[in-house]
Amino acid sequence: MKFQAYARHNLNKIPAYGRLSQSQIQAINIVSEVLPFKTNNYVVNELIDWDNYKNDPLFILNFPQKSMLRPPQFRTLTEMVEKNASKTDLARYVNELRLTLNPHPAGQLEHNVPTLKGEKLTGIQHKYRETMLFFPSQGQTCHAYCTFCFRWPQFTGLNELKFTMKQPGLVVSYLKENPSISDILFTGGDPMVMKASVLEKYIDAILYADLPQLKTIRIGTKSLSFWPYRYLTDPDSDHLLELFRKVSDRGIHLAFMAHFNHHRELETDAIREAVSRIRSTGAQIRTQSPLLKHINDDPQVWSTMWRTQVEMGMVPYYMFVARDTGAQSYFGVTLKQSSHIFNEAYKQVSGICRTVRGPSMSAGPGKVRIVGITKVQGEKVFVLEFLQGRNPDWVGQPFFAAFDPEAQWLDDLVPAFGASGFFFEKEYNKLVKVDKLPGHILNTDNKQYA
Repeated sequence: MKFQAYARHNLNKIPAYGRLSQSQIQAINIVSEVLPFKTNNYVVNELIDWDNYKNDPLFILNFPQKSMLRPPQFRTLTEMVEKNASKTDLARYVNELRLTLNPHPAGQLEHNVPTLKGEKLTGIQHKYRETMLFFPSQGQTCHAYCTFCFRWPQFTGLNELKFTMKQPGLVVSYLKENPSISDILFTGGDPMVMKASVLEKYIDAILYADLPQLKTIRIGTKSLSFWPYRYLTDPDSDHLLELFRKVSDRGIHLAFMAHFNHHRELETDAIREAVSRIRSTGAQIRTQSPLLKHINDDPQVWSTMWRTQVEMGMVPYYMFVARDTGAQSYFGVTLKQSSHIFNEAYKQVSGICRTVRGPSMSAGPGKVRIVGITKVQGEKVFVLEFLQGRNPDWVGQPFFAAFDPEAQWLDDLVPAFGASGFFFEKEYNKLVKVDKLPGHILNTDNKQYA
């Protein structure tokens, strides 16, 4: 199949365009002024159930919905469009609106961007000691955009909010300066939109550098779901798979971090063949997704997804809580519901599926898992723990938050038992307020990282 993208300017070229109501078309056009919209012919033809599109999770996953903006925002934007407001005024309002949507949650821009010899590396994030994120500039788009995407600023005109870099030499230099880094994660956007020859230049620079500490190259991608033909019939698909094989042959673990949000994405012949071809290179496919209202807030969806992934040879890895950015008001699920959905799904699968961890919040201090809800000393509490932390010493330490049935994020919680703060708060506040940027060791003896 040949790739064909659809965006707002060519919405009428979608084969099922005639099924969309005028109000739905208006909503897509209005909301996509703020949140980016892009889909493609594979998603449209093979994943979406057009007989029930209004409630179809894959339709909602790809096509902006009216309720993804708050009513006053939608009304104001609609009035501006209908009254033919000037491009300058429209752009100004859209950018103001975007800035209210928390474009970089968890301090990504303020606290995760490191420096090298005084130069700020805006294409790198280094939050956790062992793992570095790299944003190659040619990979800062996707085959289709998820409406919930927490990296939506990468696809808008707000250039000052983007992460991007195209100097592999700086990546290698930073890795050499930070021998604690064992894993590099290629992310975006989606690295798999790059030509194999372009990706190979980045990979080769890392493979052939003297980096004895490097054990894993990770690739974060939605391409398996939204364009499996990337690994089947694209002109350079064989070249891409040979590149994966090269990584494995060099003794580096290639972790293919695949994003699947619903089991429907696993049901086509193309996805099954693509998974088989990727696994044949020695790469291991791990799967992850946020928990999303309107998409997968049902234990049955998750248990089916995990079982199917294992059947196909993939490893369930993470269930995330939807980040506090973009259309979170539309997609957000309470922590109480998140815990229930995870536990009910977890009960339904065998031990071989229970590699999955969650529900996890990728918050400023680190990845915080909801272990469960219980009573301690007569008080109902959330039991929490760090799966990753800005300070590695936080990992695995259980802590307690007062139960709040409406809480959706770590910031909504307060410590249990009348405590003045969570155990990590003072240190975290110190870490994110220091002059040195993230990625630099602040105190070698205490292993404190920002």
